[in-house]
Amino acid sequence: MTTEREIDKRLVERVQQGDKMAFDLLVTKYQRKLFRLVLRLVSNQTEAEDVVQETFIKAYRALHQFRGDSAFYTWLYRIGINTAKNFLDNQGRRVPTSTDTTAEQVESFEEGENLRDINTPESMLASKQIAETVNIAMDELPEDLRVALSLREMEGLSYDEIAVIMECPIGTVRSRIFRARESIAVRLRPLLGTGMDQRW
Repeated sequence: MTTEREIDKRLVERVQQGDKMAFDLLVTKYQRKLFRLVLRLVSNQTEAEDVVQETFIKAYRALHQFRGDSAFYTWLYRIGINTAKNFLDNQGRRVPTSTDTTAEQVESFEEGENLRDINTPESMLASKQIAETVNIAMDELPEDLRVALSLREMEGLSYDEIAVIMECPIGTVRSRIFRARESIAVRLRPLLGTGMDQRW
């Protein structure tokens, strides 16, 4: 059975041998996912489209350097995040990063289910309101937390993959995801009528 990573590796090899159609296949495969990620960073659809286009141009130009040490999408997402950060820097709109949580706080946190798996009581609130609240809370997160949570919950990446993309230790990834989830939980508690001792 061929894995996605192996398929991507073959496509990359074809691009490296001069097959431009193979790169078109990679663009088609990852354009929407990359757009969702970049949009979380730049918060403007037109600007996100520009950043995604620039990301693919950079990736194409640098593809001869891709050695396959990590998955192609990990490499591509890293380029996308860096391109988005550079774009925000050039616009003077860099979102401030947050401070890290202590290791003890992360260790004491019992990891909950993915945000997309929340089962909410219909009697309390429609799922649309919850989705809107989550989206607003996500938009207000510091950049490093928003990226980590987006990669985990929306793209389904592992902590190891996120650590590679964000170029930080896995403990930092866990801390960022923990803090992002807690920040969103604070916004959801009033809607769901849960107390401080309850996650949702």
